[in-house]
Amino acid sequence: MTLRAGLLGVGMMGRHHARVLREIDGIDLVAIADPGGDPHGVAGDLEILPDIDALIAAGIDIAVVAVPTQYHEDAALKLAAAGVHTLVEKPIAHSIDAGQRMVDAFTSAGLVGAVGHIERFNPAVQELRRRIEAGDLGAVYQVVTRRQGPFPARIADVGVGKDLASHDVDLTAWVVQSDYETVFAQTAFKSGREHEDMITITGRTASGVIVNNIVNWLSPMKERLTVVTGEKGAFVADTSTGDLTFYANGTFPLEWESVSSFRGVSEGDVTRYAFAKREPLRVEHEAFRDAVLGHETDVVTMAQGLRTLAVVEAALDSARSNAVVVL
Repeated sequence: MTLRAGLLGVGMMGRHHARVLREIDGIDLVAIADPGGDPHGVAGDLEILPDIDALIAAGIDIAVVAVPTQYHEDAALKLAAAGVHTLVEKPIAHSIDAGQRMVDAFTSAGLVGAVGHIERFNPAVQELRRRIEAGDLGAVYQVVTRRQGPFPARIADVGVGKDLASHDVDLTAWVVQSDYETVFAQTAFKSGREHEDMITITGRTASGVIVNNIVNWLSPMKERLTVVTGEKGAFVADTSTGDLTFYANGTFPLEWESVSSFRGVSEGDVTRYAFAKREPLRVEHEAFRDAVLGHETDVVTMAQGLRTLAVVEAALDSARSNAVVVL
């Protein structure tokens, strides 16, 4: 069965969706809509339709929504009413209430509603999850993420919390298979805009894992790192390169005194894994396609996307009130 796909929005992210939708087996990109036209020239022989209504009228089975966050709810509710399975870019919506209405609409219609938290599909994170599930780390104690880099001029409608920290909140909760339960956050506003450009979220998951997410738009170097520490050692996932390294706890005490006093712990083997590094967006689309076809996949559900938004909103509330927030 080939799914007829429609794409709403062909901007910075939408152009990549257009390319991947054309490359994947079992999907036929039949319609594109964008009120702003086709700035990156990705339509090919398809007409650029004016709006979501015209996209639905093209007769589609699935849709990808890649317009600014404030327009997600309107598009998603119309797609749900039309019986179209939908993947919306992250964050799910501009508010918790809007996200809840989207979750309810897709649930009651029996449709797949998904959110594009793409970092979950990064090859390093996928391999990390597989190895934790296999017991390679034993009990998980702590997750630390660092997502830092220069300011992106294209983001104007949200701060770094919703734009970037949402990636880390989703992948952290997914990797440890437990939701955030408490958060305490701090923000900074250094670039003269109304939204925060720096956030640190400290928290704990329901399973007792300690979490720290360090995120900013103010760093001259780009860093995308997830460190998971547990009973048997530590995993380091670099999502900018797709590399995963495991630092095992040592079984041999160091006999060279000057080194042991400097390093402080006995070191075990360090392993950098070799595995297929597929494009995260393609893996995400395949998971969405397979979910629509009724298979069990890692697709980020709208309920999970809403939970991530709730955690980020709680973090922003915490920063404003300087208090711990319990979710």
